[in-house]
Amino acid sequence: MMTSLSLGLRKAQDRSHRLSPLLRLLILTQLAFNIGFYAVLPFLSEHLGQAIGMAGWLVGFVLGLRTFSQQGLFVVGGALADRYGIRPVVLAGCVLRIAGFAWLGYARETWAVIGAVLLIGFAAALFSPAVESEVARQAVLWEESGGGSRTRVLALLTVAGQAGAFVGPLLGALLLSVDFRTVCLAGAGIFVLVLAGHAWLLPQHIPGRGGVRFRGGLGALLRNRRFLALCCAYGAYLLAYNQLYLALPDEVERATGSQSALAWLFALSSLLVVAAQLPVTRWAGERLALRRSMVAGLLLIAAGFAVVAAARPADWTGTAGLLPAAGFVVLLTLGQMLVAPVARAWVPDLAEEGRLGLYTGALSSVSGLIVLLGSSATGTLLDTGLPAAVPWLVLAAVPIAAIALLPRR
Repeated sequence: MMTSLSLGLRKAQDRSHRLSPLLRLLILTQLAFNIGFYAVLPFLSEHLGQAIGMAGWLVGFVLGLRTFSQQGLFVVGGALADRYGIRPVVLAGCVLRIAGFAWLGYARETWAVIGAVLLIGFAAALFSPAVESEVARQAVLWEESGGGSRTRVLALLTVAGQAGAFVGPLLGALLLSVDFRTVCLAGAGIFVLVLAGHAWLLPQHIPGRGGVRFRGGLGALLRNRRFLALCCAYGAYLLAYNQLYLALPDEVERATGSQSALAWLFALSSLLVVAAQLPVTRWAGERLALRRSMVAGLLLIAAGFAVVAAARPADWTGTAGLLPAAGFVVLLTLGQMLVAPVARAWVPDLAEEGRLGLYTGALSSVSGLIVLLGSSATGTLLDTGLPAAVPWLVLAAVPIAAIALLPRR
């Protein structure tokens, strides 16, 4: 996995224009963040339910709070990065993540667990938009200097994140043989290393990034119709992508009688991104503009839902029954490769000068709210008892609708 990322870094460099040390640091930061985070998160639900004895609804509530404290507050972290620079915001986020993981490892009471997960989520709301917005800004500068497409840099950020999401659970599963506290402390330890590395390597001042006042930024954002259209389209994409965790498990259990195959399908998705993200981005960059790339990705995602819809009347089970699910994962992942980096690459063109952090954070916060609201409707749709293919056809319409929402360049 690390070898694949190193190869990706080399492929993303032009013969005469290498990625700056700051860009390389920030991309490796994404890798480290996700290793530490995903070493803990996949095992949290079982820990809360079995080791602590929380009721199912309370486990769901706690997990929802973590998501809200992260995605919902990205806009806050982005605004702070615009005002104070990325260094203090990233370092503060690392400190909070260390404290949150350590607290979670020792938490046994409900109030303590809630406090720990809120801290963990808010930590990401600080450092993630700071890192993502600076990568986007540096990617634009790299493009303007003749280094290549900004989308390729943001695709590399996606590869780093997926590599971390793949390695993290493997590390967590290994440490879980000791206990969950060890997993949490290991996650905290990774962020201690990240904190030390960034305190040493992250510049005190980044040229071209000056502080701006909070006042007026949010109002201008809310009047920016093209940016809000991108947020809505991206939110519809995320709602479709979220079906990996909602509709896909139901389909896998129907086909095989258990959800054990899910781990393999998730691994397939991660490995596809790591192996194919850069070639796909290079191909799209040579042939497609930003909007057309997103359209192509959304059509692939819609096709993934359509594959399952077409197969459902046959009611296949066993290995044959998993084939439509695997096709869905492949098409959804290919669509993600086209949509996610391009959406981030588009934000600098729509953002107000000096407020890229705010707009990057808002992209996540607004789209996260859309997913939160849409997931309830999706869950209801899957439980309505409609003909088997209908829910999947309705879900296929979600990315199609997102195409209509995309702003014109």
